Amino acid sequence: MGSRIEHRAEFSADVAAVYAAVSGEDALRARLERLGGHGAELVSYTPTADGVRFELRQGISADKLPQAVRTLHKGDLMVSRTQTWRPSKDGTGHQGDATVAVGGVPGEIVARTALGDAGGKTVLRTSGEVTVRIPLFGGKLENVIAEQVTKLLEREAEFTAKWLTEAN
Repeated sequence: MGSRIEHRAEFSADVAAVYAAVSGEDALRARLERLGGHGAELVSYTPTADGVRFELRQGISADKLPQAVRTLHKGDLMVSRTQTWRPSKDGTGHQGDATVAVGGVPGEIVARTALGDAGGKTVLRTSGEVTVRIPLFGGKLENVIAEQVTKLLEREAEFTAKWLTEAN
C-alpha cells in the first residue's frame, strides 16, 4: 500500500477560467518556466474530442532533494507527468487522471483530479497515491515523495491564482 496524496485549492474565478489556467497550453508553459526546474518542458499537448492530454517534464536538482532520496538516488531527478482532463459526468466541471514517473525510481504516482463549483468558488481537488517498490526503504520514500508532491501542488495552486489575477 502506498502513501496518500490529498490536496484542495480554491479559486475565486469561475470554472472555465480555472480550467484554462490549469490545462491551457500558454498557462502550462508559463508554470513550467516559473516552477519546472532544470530541463522543464511541455513534452506534448493534445486537445482531444472531449478535453486535453498533456505531458510535462520537470527536473529536480540533487541538492534540492530530501536526504532520504539522495541516499537512494544519486544525481538529479527527472519527473514525467501525464495529465488528462475531460468534462465531468454532470457537465458542470472537469475531471481527470494523472500519472507520474520519476526517472531511476521504481514506482509511480497516480492521481485523480476534479475541478468544479463549490458555493461560488472553483475548487480543484487532487487525490492520489505514491508507490515506491524498494524493499525496506519504499515506505519512507513514499512518505517523502507524497510530502514533496503536496508542496508542489500548493506552489502550482499559488501560481494559478496569480495567473488568474493577472489575466483579468
